[in-house]
Amino acid sequence: PASDPIHKATIIPRGRALGMVMRLPETDKISYLRDKMYADLAVSMGGRVAEEIIFGHEKVSSGASSDIKYATNLARAMVTEWGMSDKIGPLFYGPDHQEVFLGYSMGQQSRVVSDDMANIIDEEIKGLVEGAHKKAHDLITKHLDELHAIAAALLEYETLSGDEIKAVMKGEPIRRNDDAQGKKPIIVKSSL
Repeated sequence: PASDPIHKATIIPRGRALGMVMRLPETDKISYLRDKMYADLAVSMGGRVAEEIIFGHEKVSSGASSDIKYATNLARAMVTEWGMSDKIGPLFYGPDHQEVFLGYSMGQQSRVVSDDMANIIDEEIKGLVEGAHKKAHDLITKHLDELHAIAAALLEYETLSGDEIKAVMKGEPIRRNDDAQGKKPIIVKSSL
Protein backbone atom coordinates (compact mmCIF):
# COMPACT_ATOMS: atom_id res chain seq x y z
CA PRO A 1 0.00 0.00 0.00
CA ALA A 2 2.85 2.48 0.65
CA SER A 3 4.21 2.16 -2.88
CA ASP A 4 3.15 4.44 -5.73
CA PRO A 5 0.29 3.04 -7.85
CA ILE A 6 0.92 1.56 -11.28
CA HIS A 7 0.22 3.96 -14.11
CA LYS A 8 0.99 1.59 -16.99
CA ALA A 9 2.58 -1.81 -17.68
CA THR A 10 3.76 -3.01 -21.07
CA ILE A 11 5.53 -5.97 -22.62
CA ILE A 12 6.48 -3.94 -25.69
CA PRO A 13 10.30 -3.70 -25.80
CA ARG A 14 11.73 -0.19 -25.36
CA GLY A 15 15.44 0.27 -25.94
CA ARG A 16 17.22 -2.36 -23.87
CA ALA A 17 14.15 -3.14 -21.76
CA LEU A 18 11.87 -6.00 -22.76
CA GLY A 19 8.96 -4.26 -21.07
CA MET A 20 8.34 -2.00 -18.13
CA VAL A 21 6.03 -0.96 -15.35
CA MET A 22 5.52 2.76 -14.72
CA ARG A 23 4.47 3.90 -11.27
CA LEU A 24 3.52 7.50 -10.61
CA PRO A 25 3.13 9.21 -7.25
CA GLU A 26 -0.34 10.50 -6.48
CA THR A 27 1.05 13.67 -4.87
CA ASP A 28 4.25 15.70 -4.90
CA LYS A 29 6.75 14.41 -2.38
CA ILE A 30 9.75 16.15 -0.93
CA SER A 31 10.89 13.36 1.36
CA TYR A 32 10.05 9.68 1.59
CA LEU A 33 8.93 7.69 4.59
CA ARG A 34 10.57 4.45 5.65
CA ASP A 35 7.45 2.37 4.85
CA LYS A 36 7.48 3.67 1.26
CA MET A 37 11.16 2.79 0.94
CA TYR A 38 10.49 -0.76 2.14
CA ALA A 39 7.56 -1.00 -0.29
CA ASP A 40 9.70 0.28 -3.18
CA LEU A 41 12.39 -2.25 -2.33
CA ALA A 42 9.82 -5.08 -2.46
CA VAL A 43 8.33 -3.80 -5.72
CA SER A 44 11.78 -3.66 -7.28
CA MET A 45 12.30 -7.35 -6.47
CA GLY A 46 8.96 -8.37 -8.03
CA GLY A 47 10.20 -9.08 -11.54
CA ARG A 48 13.11 -11.23 -10.37
CA VAL A 49 10.91 -13.15 -7.95
CA ALA A 50 8.27 -13.74 -10.64
CA GLU A 51 10.93 -15.23 -12.91
CA GLU A 52 12.16 -17.48 -10.10
CA ILE A 53 8.65 -18.73 -9.34
CA ILE A 54 7.48 -19.18 -12.94
CA PHE A 55 10.66 -20.33 -14.71
CA GLY A 56 12.78 -21.70 -11.85
CA HIS A 57 16.18 -20.72 -10.48
CA GLU A 58 18.14 -21.93 -13.52
CA LYS A 59 16.02 -19.93 -16.00
CA VAL A 60 16.30 -16.51 -14.31
CA SER A 61 17.41 -13.84 -16.79
CA SER A 62 19.24 -10.53 -16.57
CA GLY A 63 15.93 -8.71 -17.16
CA ALA A 64 15.69 -7.39 -13.60
CA SER A 65 19.16 -5.80 -13.61
CA SER A 66 17.97 -2.19 -13.43
CA ASP A 67 15.53 -3.10 -10.63
CA ILE A 68 18.32 -4.82 -8.69
CA LYS A 69 20.56 -1.77 -9.17
CA TYR A 70 17.75 0.51 -7.97
CA ALA A 71 17.11 -1.64 -4.88
CA THR A 72 20.79 -1.81 -3.99
CA ASN A 73 21.24 1.96 -4.37
CA LEU A 74 18.11 2.67 -2.32
CA ALA A 75 19.21 0.28 0.43
CA ARG A 76 22.70 1.82 0.40
CA ALA A 77 21.25 5.32 0.80
CA MET A 78 18.98 4.12 3.61
CA VAL A 79 21.97 2.67 5.48
CA THR A 80 24.76 5.16 4.69
CA GLU A 81 22.96 8.48 4.19
CA TRP A 82 19.58 8.49 5.91
CA GLY A 83 20.38 6.76 9.20
CA MET A 84 17.87 3.93 8.70
CA SER A 85 20.02 1.09 10.01
CA ASP A 86 19.50 0.01 13.60
CA LYS A 87 23.04 -1.43 13.73
CA ILE A 88 24.74 1.73 12.46
CA GLY A 89 22.37 4.35 13.76
CA PRO A 90 21.92 7.90 12.48
CA LEU A 91 25.41 8.29 11.04
CA PHE A 92 26.43 9.43 7.57
CA TYR A 93 28.74 7.18 5.55
CA GLY A 94 27.68 8.26 2.08
CA PRO A 95 29.63 10.07 -0.60
CA ASP A 96 30.67 13.52 0.51
CA HIS A 97 31.22 15.93 -2.35
CA GLN A 98 30.35 19.44 -3.36
CA GLU A 99 28.74 20.22 -6.67
CA VAL A 100 30.18 23.10 -8.62
CA PHE A 101 29.08 24.59 -11.93
CA LEU A 102 28.08 22.44 -14.92
CA GLY A 103 27.62 19.35 -12.79
CA TYR A 104 31.31 18.82 -12.11
CA SER A 105 32.33 17.99 -8.59
CA MET A 106 35.49 19.42 -7.18
CA GLY A 107 37.60 18.13 -4.37
CA GLN A 108 35.61 14.97 -3.78
CA GLN A 109 36.58 13.76 -0.36
CA SER A 110 36.83 10.07 0.23
CA ARG A 111 35.53 8.98 3.57
CA VAL A 112 37.65 6.39 5.28
CA VAL A 113 35.59 3.59 6.78
CA SER A 114 37.10 0.76 8.79
CA ASP A 115 36.90 -2.74 7.39
CA ASP A 116 34.60 -3.71 10.26
CA MET A 117 32.20 -0.84 9.51
CA ALA A 118 32.34 -1.56 5.75
CA ASN A 119 31.33 -5.15 6.50
CA ILE A 120 28.44 -4.00 8.70
CA ILE A 121 27.28 -1.59 5.98
CA ASP A 122 27.41 -4.40 3.40
CA GLU A 123 25.47 -6.73 5.71
CA GLU A 124 22.78 -4.10 6.34
CA ILE A 125 22.37 -3.35 2.62
CA LYS A 126 22.20 -7.05 1.82
CA GLY A 127 19.69 -7.58 4.62
CA LEU A 128 17.38 -4.87 3.29
CA VAL A 129 17.48 -6.19 -0.28
CA GLU A 130 17.07 -9.83 0.78
CA GLY A 131 14.19 -8.82 3.08
CA ALA A 132 12.54 -7.10 0.12
CA HIS A 133 13.10 -10.21 -1.99
CA LYS A 134 11.37 -12.33 0.67
CA LYS A 135 8.46 -9.85 0.94
CA ALA A 136 8.04 -9.90 -2.86
CA HIS A 137 8.18 -13.71 -2.85
CA ASP A 138 5.51 -13.92 -0.14
CA LEU A 139 3.21 -11.47 -1.96
CA ILE A 140 3.60 -13.06 -5.39
CA THR A 141 3.09 -16.54 -3.99
CA LYS A 142 -0.06 -15.37 -2.22
CA HIS A 143 -1.37 -13.66 -5.37
CA LEU A 144 -0.13 -16.10 -8.01
CA ASP A 145 -3.55 -16.22 -9.72
CA GLU A 146 -3.42 -12.44 -10.20
CA LEU A 147 0.10 -12.72 -11.66
CA HIS A 148 -1.19 -15.21 -14.25
CA ALA A 149 -4.24 -13.05 -14.95
CA ILE A 150 -2.13 -9.96 -15.58
CA ALA A 151 0.27 -11.98 -17.76
CA ALA A 152 -2.64 -13.26 -19.87
CA ALA A 153 -4.02 -9.73 -20.25
CA LEU A 154 -0.59 -8.39 -21.23
CA LEU A 155 -0.20 -11.13 -23.83
CA GLU A 156 -3.58 -10.13 -25.26
CA TYR A 157 -3.29 -6.34 -25.10
CA GLU A 158 0.50 -5.76 -24.71
CA THR A 159 -0.06 -2.60 -22.63
CA LEU A 160 -2.38 -2.11 -19.66
CA SER A 161 -3.27 0.99 -17.71
CA GLY A 162 -3.31 0.97 -13.93
CA ASP A 163 -7.12 0.87 -13.97
CA GLU A 164 -7.10 -2.09 -16.36
CA ILE A 165 -4.68 -3.95 -14.08
CA LYS A 166 -7.01 -3.31 -11.13
CA ALA A 167 -9.93 -4.64 -13.18
CA VAL A 168 -8.04 -7.80 -14.14
CA MET A 169 -7.09 -8.40 -10.50
CA LYS A 170 -10.78 -8.13 -9.54
CA GLY A 171 -11.76 -10.58 -12.29
CA GLU A 172 -13.51 -7.85 -14.27
CA PRO A 173 -13.29 -7.57 -18.07
CA ILE A 174 -11.05 -5.10 -19.85
CA ARG A 175 -13.19 -3.03 -22.17
CA ARG A 176 -11.60 -0.99 -24.92
CA ASN A 177 -12.78 0.55 -28.14
CA ASP A 178 -11.05 -2.23 -30.09
CA ASP A 179 -13.33 -4.79 -28.38
CA ALA A 180 -15.93 -3.93 -31.03
CA GLN A 181 -13.41 -4.97 -33.71
CA GLY A 182 -13.47 -8.62 -32.74
CA LYS A 183 -11.43 -8.87 -29.54
CA LYS A 184 -13.30 -10.37 -26.65
CA PRO A 185 -12.98 -8.81 -23.22
CA ILE A 186 -10.62 -10.72 -20.96
CA ILE A 187 -12.15 -12.05 -17.77
CA VAL A 188 -9.74 -13.88 -15.53
CA LYS A 189 -10.57 -15.54 -12.23
CA SER A 190 -8.79 -13.99 -9.31
CA SER A 191 -8.16 -15.26 -5.79
CA LEU A 192 -8.98 -11.86 -4.25
